[in-house]
Amino acid sequence: MMDHSAASLAPEKLLPTLVEAALAGGREVLAVYATDFDVELKGDNSPVSEADRRAESVIEPLLRAAFPDIPVVAEEAVSEGRVPEIGSRFFLVDPLDGTKEFIKRNGEFTVNIGLIEDGRPVAGVVLAPALGRIYAGAGGEAWTAGVDPDCTAMDAPTPLRARSVSGAPVAVASRSHSTPETEIMLDKVGAGERRSIGSSLKFCMVAESEADFYPRFGPTMEWDTAAGDAVLRAAGGRVVTLDGRPLAYGKLKVEGMRDFENPFFLATGDAGLLDRLDLDQAA
Repeated sequence: MMDHSAASLAPEKLLPTLVEAALAGGREVLAVYATDFDVELKGDNSPVSEADRRAESVIEPLLRAAFPDIPVVAEEAVSEGRVPEIGSRFFLVDPLDGTKEFIKRNGEFTVNIGLIEDGRPVAGVVLAPALGRIYAGAGGEAWTAGVDPDCTAMDAPTPLRARSVSGAPVAVASRSHSTPETEIMLDKVGAGERRSIGSSLKFCMVAESEADFYPRFGPTMEWDTAAGDAVLRAAGGRVVTLDGRPLAYGKLKVEGMRDFENPFFLATGDAGLLDRLDLDQAA
């Protein structure tokens, strides 16, 4: 890959490299998935496997080689205390989102790479290697494509656009994280059908008009959400905190929160759903 000046590239110009890096990470994840792998607990009691480390070890160098002037904030590096200085533009990498789904072997785990610019996710790639599906978004355009079982090639992309809601919205929630607050919010928005899926695939379901509303009342980090958030926003959706403001990135030294930790948020493909909620009261 050639070096580029990041300042001269629009976010959508970076997508091919993000796709290449995600596929490389996906190959490492699948190689471990096919084995009788071990799982450890990190300092925060979250699970980590060899797949997390192997995927990150190929993704990070690919991004650094292609875009040496864009810092890379990667989950496993941060957990080991390796946190780069960030500016207005940086990458967020989760080499294996949905480790619990990976352990359960249900396929609902992803490789996530997002580009942040001035606090906003402006490009993102979400790869579900075991499901053979990739999602990407940047520059107001989002797409999805099938991926071969070896994560070496993908089909022609199909455009994504989040839908408007005419009746009761379809909600999507986490398999591994459900709270009473989630149920209250689903009732407030008048959700009808409710679906569950793991990892950042929840954002992608909304982006591809398979669901309309994803409330998250549980802990997440920025690398968990950046790529899926970018895909959804590029597909015409919104991701906001409980006061109605867009979910921001690059959060450091916020009182009562870890660096790069997210507050609770709401993701939707139809901004009109947010009008049904009193977000100031919800906050």
